[in-house]
Amino acid sequence: MSELRFSVADVARVRFSVSPVWETVSSMWALNDPIGRAVHLPWIDRARAILLRPEVAVRVRPLVELTRTRSWLPDFLTPAASRSDVTLAEQLEQIAQTPPDVVVRDLLATTPNHPLSAYGMALLVDPVGLLPQLVDAVRIWHDEAIAPDWPRIRALLDADVAHRAAQLADGGAGRLLGELHPTLRWLGDRLVSDDPFERDFDLGGRGLALNPGVFTGRRVLWNLLEESPPGGTYPVRAVGTLWEQTPMPPGDPLARVVGSGRAALLDLLDAATTTTDLARRTGMSGGNVSQHLAALHAAGLVTRVRQGRHVLYRNTEAALVLLRASRGG
Repeated sequence: MSELRFSVADVARVRFSVSPVWETVSSMWALNDPIGRAVHLPWIDRARAILLRPEVAVRVRPLVELTRTRSWLPDFLTPAASRSDVTLAEQLEQIAQTPPDVVVRDLLATTPNHPLSAYGMALLVDPVGLLPQLVDAVRIWHDEAIAPDWPRIRALLDADVAHRAAQLADGGAGRLLGELHPTLRWLGDRLVSDDPFERDFDLGGRGLALNPGVFTGRRVLWNLLEESPPGGTYPVRAVGTLWEQTPMPPGDPLARVVGSGRAALLDLLDAATTTTDLARRTGMSGGNVSQHLAALHAAGLVTRVRQGRHVLYRNTEAALVLLRASRGG
């Protein structure tokens, strides 16, 4: 069990972002554990084929070796996102600029759980010379295996961040932190995490950078070092919808009244959702979704509210009545 201790300044500086580097690095865990992460099997099948290509395998090997099963990640490899719209290039530059002593320190911090790989040992000896290989490996893996699916991954992550923003607006930071994940409890001045890491960490006024993770497993993972910004990654909501599309079944009664596209949207709007996420889940274009939502809003069937950069849509009571009637409820 770990405890993160908050001051008033820390509570005020809790922030959310999306980390392209985190998704790229942690995706290797899905390849290493396809049974435990079976929800990602459509992606795993494609990614394995990519990794079998010799020209990719040789350049990605440094990343593969640092993300072996049951291995801890060195913290410098997954830096906290500096802002909500941080780019992959910016995060890679941050990794490339890691001081050699920090590379060594973070690598050694992983050894109690698992010995270093051959590349890890070499990087320990020559961080200046070999760190560029690791940065290149992350870039190549992102370009080959993550970038083709990044729009749908990003949409799911953005929808989660928008949901957290709504929680913060409705119930404050205490509710937000207490409901972030089932393994977490907010006790007024500290966050208790049910995990095996046994950390007792004072945020020291620096706040906490949090990001949802598509490939993150069953618990929140922390990046807690005195020398770097505190951060944590938690499993994203609704990850089971990531690789699926949700067309309305043929002959749906509501679809015959309002059209199949609008009926499909109403069927998904039991929780506040963004246009981008709706497009991902239905397979419609963003423009088509926006047109349908505008019509549904004008008819009083959906509400919309802005939360930061996002506009969230949700069914009204009138829409719920229509849905229940169409389902015979």
